[in-house]
Amino acid sequence: MRPNRDKLDIDDVKWQDAVAREAIVRPLASVTRLSPLDVATACRILGLRRSRLYALIERYRTAPVTSSLASAIPGPKRGSRRLSDEMEALIEEAISDTYLTRQKASVSALHDHVRHLCRARGLAIPSWKAVRARVDRIDRHRLVSGREGGKAARDRLKPVAQEYRADHALHIVQIDHTLVDLFVVDAVHRRPIQRPWLTLAIDVASRMVAGFYLSLEAPSSASVALAMHHAVTPKARWLAAHGIDLDWPVSGLPDIVHVDNAREFRGRALARGAAEHGISLIHRPVATPHYGGHIERMIGTVMGAVHMLPGTTFSTIAARGDYDPERHALMTLDELECWLALEIVGRYHLDIHGSLHLPPNVAWRDAVDRRRVPLRHPHDEQRFLYDFLPFEERSIRRDGLHLFGLRYWDDVLSPWAGRLDRRLRIKFDPRDLSCVFVEGPDGVHWPVRYADLRRPRITLGEHRHALAALKQRGVRLTDEQLIFDTIEAQRGLLEAAAASTKAARRQVERRNRSLVAAERHPPSPTVFADREEEATPLPLLAVEEWS
Repeated sequence: MRPNRDKLDIDDVKWQDAVAREAIVRPLASVTRLSPLDVATACRILGLRRSRLYALIERYRTAPVTSSLASAIPGPKRGSRRLSDEMEALIEEAISDTYLTRQKASVSALHDHVRHLCRARGLAIPSWKAVRARVDRIDRHRLVSGREGGKAARDRLKPVAQEYRADHALHIVQIDHTLVDLFVVDAVHRRPIQRPWLTLAIDVASRMVAGFYLSLEAPSSASVALAMHHAVTPKARWLAAHGIDLDWPVSGLPDIVHVDNAREFRGRALARGAAEHGISLIHRPVATPHYGGHIERMIGTVMGAVHMLPGTTFSTIAARGDYDPERHALMTLDELECWLALEIVGRYHLDIHGSLHLPPNVAWRDAVDRRRVPLRHPHDEQRFLYDFLPFEERSIRRDGLHLFGLRYWDDVLSPWAGRLDRRLRIKFDPRDLSCVFVEGPDGVHWPVRYADLRRPRITLGEHRHALAALKQRGVRLTDEQLIFDTIEAQRGLLEAAAASTKAARRQVERRNRSLVAAERHPPSPTVFADREEEATPLPLLAVEEWS
């Protein structure tokens, strides 16, 4: 049976002829016996021979549509082959050996290889167009697999049969990171330092941004913890601290947190913290990027807004052109954080969403109403953060606690020092190592400081740089004093170089932001009841980073 042609591919002249033929042929095709008078009349009107008319009638009976009566395109039928079987096999061999490889050879290179094989076997050389036609007929999955690998073929071509949706507010929260398309400047010299990282959490049901965390450091388990804390806790106090008089109603524990398979999402702290608070942690199935579509589209929306700021890198080199983002950079990390909050709360949450057809803040209220049970909140916000901070397990010695080559002591350790036959979890904030948090056998977290309170506050990044510097000098065994002396020397060099060196300005900015941010947010005073150190601030949630 002759396949019907696509009616949209038929040119206007042939289509009009087909329409005229259909009006004449349709009544003739509906009768069993044709009278000679009807046949002669139809031939005279259409200007066809009797044999041609009978062929059209038979074609219309098989496929009673107008497109079946259109005149055929001159030349060989589409898909027909004129080359010999031997030549077809030769071209197929060349395609497998040359074209379907990770080197991604061009069609011209493939044709050169075909010419070489033909000369060696004494065959006529096919044209470039003939080889191109065989390439165009390659199965799409086979083509992508051969030239880009099986994963690329699955990502692009595997059917998406499952529906991924959330039924109510905080049913599913997606979290992901992105490198912001913008250079920021340091707070002292107002000179460009680097592009920051953004960790974003989105409620799938309403498309509301649940929380975010902005950092100068690459994603880590601690940045995930701080983003989770921001997403779960009420935002009123955070907005007031940033001078933003707007409403951000999203808070509460999600039922499911959906993440990809990056290392920072595979840590024990995140897995145990999620389980502790009744949150199901689900990792995206391997080679299924569509499962992260909501958060990726949200990141794209935010980056689209960032592209309007001075200092943007845009999304591609072609879009950037000759624009110099570092020369035009103006915003510090604090200023960018406030701008992002305003963009999210003051614009994105209020604009009509393309998929929902209503603003996300309205969708949030509807999604909350669809919940069968009220929103859950952590019974202790302070402990919630502790449960997601990175940790190490250490024994409590008679002389205190040792972590990162530093010694910590507090009277609270006395009942356990040298007496406890198991290790305890030591939670730490990488932005400030002057205080760690010991999880006692009863689950209570106790802040414990340096044994020598004269030691300066340092970040984990500074500590690692100091150990690397000592290793380069051939120092194998280091004591605590040597570590702090090295850090002080490095700080002096960085301060001297910061006025002219971007890398130095970057390190100084990271350190200053980490320590200042941690100082602004001490733990709850109730933790220090009846202790002399109560008046001294200790580190906790803020916005900054480490190396």
